Amino acid sequence: MSVSTAAVDPSLCAPLPVLGADVTVPLVTGGEVTYAALDYAASAPALRRVWDDVAAYAPYYGSVHRGAGYLSQLSTDLFESSRAAVAEFLGCREGDQVVFTRSTTDSLNLLAAVLPADCRVFVFETEHHASLLPWGDSRVTCLDAPRTPAQAVATLERALADREPYGPALVCVTGASNVTGELWPVRELAAAAHAHGARIVLDAAQLAPHHPVDIAELDVDWVAFSGHKLYAPFGSGVLAGRSDWLLEAEPYLAGGGASRSVTRRADGGVDVQWHTTAARHEAGSPNVIGVYAIASACRALTEAGFPALVARERALVDRVRAGLAEVPEVRVLSLFGDDAPRVGVISFVVDGWNSSHFAAALSAEYGIGVRDGLFCAHPLVRTLLDGEPREPGECGAPEAGPGEKSLNAIRVSFGAGTPDEHIDRFLGAVRELVGGGARWTYRTEDGRCVPDRGAAQV
Repeated sequence: MSVSTAAVDPSLCAPLPVLGADVTVPLVTGGEVTYAALDYAASAPALRRVWDDVAAYAPYYGSVHRGAGYLSQLSTDLFESSRAAVAEFLGCREGDQVVFTRSTTDSLNLLAAVLPADCRVFVFETEHHASLLPWGDSRVTCLDAPRTPAQAVATLERALADREPYGPALVCVTGASNVTGELWPVRELAAAAHAHGARIVLDAAQLAPHHPVDIAELDVDWVAFSGHKLYAPFGSGVLAGRSDWLLEAEPYLAGGGASRSVTRRADGGVDVQWHTTAARHEAGSPNVIGVYAIASACRALTEAGFPALVARERALVDRVRAGLAEVPEVRVLSLFGDDAPRVGVISFVVDGWNSSHFAAALSAEYGIGVRDGLFCAHPLVRTLLDGEPREPGECGAPEAGPGEKSLNAIRVSFGAGTPDEHIDRFLGAVRELVGGGARWTYRTEDGRCVPDRGAAQV
């Protein structure tokens, strides 16, 4: 595979301290319980280290690239040193640029905006919507879901070889699926892309929080990821990699910060010289708090040691998969099979249960936060379920009976901040719900499945 998962004793790494570890939530059945956050794939809790770093900087907050005062200069230095920290975290090559954005979605839309006009884009139907939708239908070739990593590489090679005309091309691929958690053969796909004159961007939103990502080692052209999945809140993202297409294109956003010089012409128009650095695509006042949070998270994960983090998470994945395998009614979703390496993202369906109802019961009756639905990866989940989804929030719809297809799924996800107790509570709750049913009735409210507090307890 493309990402090293060297064996390390899991006991060497305790959960990293995160915010919210002591938050209690009410149960519909009475009392309170410590919240078990098992929805890391959507947004991971902030590392305590990140929060402390941001809090220490906050009194010194100032404008970036726009002031002569001490706090402005300090904030500018912090912003640019954060860029250097992210470049080091990603193993950027000489000449690569780190552009700060709002999220993975924003990063990939930025890349879409700077593609050459005749560039073709190749994506698998397995991609999250952030990497499936930005390119526009007219230039996209959507590839069928592969069932092995080797099939993924072979499918891409055929598509690239057969493209007509044989011009510029970009491949966009996830590093780890946000539905199955499975690792994709990134290095092999990059080699296939380059062999056929194409470039490749890695969507590392689900990979970077769980594994080291090295642009040079993987030989990808760009990497995109989000801070809020990397234990860093405040809404920033990253697009890092080759500079040529970025510098040849008009700025993604026009405005202050992107412009180096603006002059008025005699005819009433303006002439603009744009920056030839990452600032070209960072118009407006930058989110220095979000950027610093990402840099802090990068340093914290590096200092904790990815080998130990990976090994501990692998042990948690094995525990969850083994526990779910003991419940015959549960089917775990997978593209590449049980032996595929994966991060802490697992989706499943429960025979006889509506997934929204099941997730609502985990929250209301056990204080466990998971996600249900199609996970902004509709084509992939539909392929895995081999069925059509019911409308969002339809938790009162008839449950799938034995042998019937499930129409949406449940996702449990975890990472460096997850205590063992949360995994044990989740598995215990699954066994109790499947064995005895929910203790409450549920209804749809504002598109969500919630306890029906006006109904009698089951």
